[in-house]
Amino acid sequence: MEIDEENPELRQLNATVLEDPDSFEAWEKLVQAAEKLDGGINRNSAPQSIASVRNVYDRFLAKFPLFFGYWKKYADLEFAIAGTEAAELVRSADIEFTRCTGTNTYQVYERGVASITISVDLWAQYCSFKLDTCHDYDTIRELFERASNSVGLDFLAHPFYDKYLEFEERAEDKNRVFSILSRIIHIPMHQYARYFESFRNQTATRPVQDLAPSETVAQFRAEIEMESGGMKSEQEIEQELRSRLDGYHLEIFQRTQAETTKRWTYEQQIKRPYFHVTELDDAQLDNWRKYLEFEEGEGDFQRTTFLYERCLVAAAYYDEFWLRYARWMLGQTSKKEDALQTSKTEEIRNIYTRAGCIYAPVARPAIRLQWALFEERSGRIDVAQAIYEAILMAMPGHVETIIACANSARRHSGLEEAVNFYRSQVQSEGNNMDTRAAVLAEWARLLWKIKGSSQEARDLYKQSQAHFVSSRDFWKNFLSFELDQPGGVGIEDSQTQNIKAVFDDVRRENRLEAEAMKEIAGDYMAYLLERGGPEAAKEYLALDREINT
Repeated sequence: MEIDEENPELRQLNATVLEDPDSFEAWEKLVQAAEKLDGGINRNSAPQSIASVRNVYDRFLAKFPLFFGYWKKYADLEFAIAGTEAAELVRSADIEFTRCTGTNTYQVYERGVASITISVDLWAQYCSFKLDTCHDYDTIRELFERASNSVGLDFLAHPFYDKYLEFEERAEDKNRVFSILSRIIHIPMHQYARYFESFRNQTATRPVQDLAPSETVAQFRAEIEMESGGMKSEQEIEQELRSRLDGYHLEIFQRTQAETTKRWTYEQQIKRPYFHVTELDDAQLDNWRKYLEFEEGEGDFQRTTFLYERCLVAAAYYDEFWLRYARWMLGQTSKKEDALQTSKTEEIRNIYTRAGCIYAPVARPAIRLQWALFEERSGRIDVAQAIYEAILMAMPGHVETIIACANSARRHSGLEEAVNFYRSQVQSEGNNMDTRAAVLAEWARLLWKIKGSSQEARDLYKQSQAHFVSSRDFWKNFLSFELDQPGGVGIEDSQTQNIKAVFDDVRRENRLEAEAMKEIAGDYMAYLLERGGPEAAKEYLALDREINT
């Protein structure tokens, strides 16, 4: 760990972070202290100070990768360290050389946009940096296109598009400017009208064939020629063609306007579109739920995917949205052609991986349990098993995970494998009595419901009785097991004996607290009234007096 151990403040703050790695406040103080080393990090700072601040930023952003502002600060820091010295980027595969500056800064930006792909601000800042430090137009244009593919659908993407258009205008490439505008006018966004006005102003000077897809232009031309009976000159045809294409563009504008209006209400209610560790209020969460429901109903896969990604920046710590995203994506998989199944499977896996490895703590294992089922569905049984084991390593005795792991073992390795796993958990000294009682009940249920042997389940309870004399859960589960046995003519007496034997054992041991004993007695007394024989009322009243005095 490259931390300047000679700096007492940094050493203390780093220790605090190691003790409580989930504390954003502790991390923030550590970052601020690292930035102030040597009076402010720059190219003249000591190597140990530079290594320390890089180490702190790397660890901080691995923990909180959605803080786009810190990626920008880290990139600025790297530029301050590297200065303006030129760095040659050589790609030996195609012998391409590009002269740019700030190589380390590029790496930080690349890591940033990989971590928060749909950040308009971060992409815009990255493109600005590239404009300032690189003079190869093709390289810059390639970055802008990557950014467009990542954030082009954002309702507030106009700062990025303004920068892209400014670059192409500065490059005096009118064709590319018009091409970009031709794409933007179809996108519902806050500034849609302004971009359409720019587009329409340019149509007058563009060749007719640039104003619409070739098949649309050909169709309009054919209609005009047919209507005129071949009596119009080429100039008249073009004039009429431009008029119809203008109407065609107005229809695009109206569709985009309508789509924008549909989303405006939801967008206005997004008060915190960025990530933070603080909670979102109920109104914000409800708005995301309604917005996602709307976009899902619209049926556009790309737009719905993008909205989920936006939501999971603001609501990254809310399991419900990760689970909803994975479920929705799974539904899309079933609608696609077989050739696309693999890519969609990887998209779902990516959702679970991001959620489980970064945003959902192990203390909330619901996402990991769902992830394990997905991996099992995908045929990766060993991966599913590894997920269960990782949860139990972090949360020993987590009953839901133990049950899930045992059931997975039964499905793929047979009932005996599940029994062995349950046995190991019941015998584990690392599990407390409540956990072992709950697991033993599941073990007995497996013998009864899956193997079909209620007697083996009963024997398991009886053999384990001495180890659980003071466990409320054990006795309650044992009694429930006997109460749940199917009745029938000829078996009432034996069933009654089994039920009464459990209750008598509880009373004889007399190791339960009064409230637990009263609860179990209540279950037995309910049985007496509902299914007991002629002496049931007498026994009921005696018990009622006993437990209530």
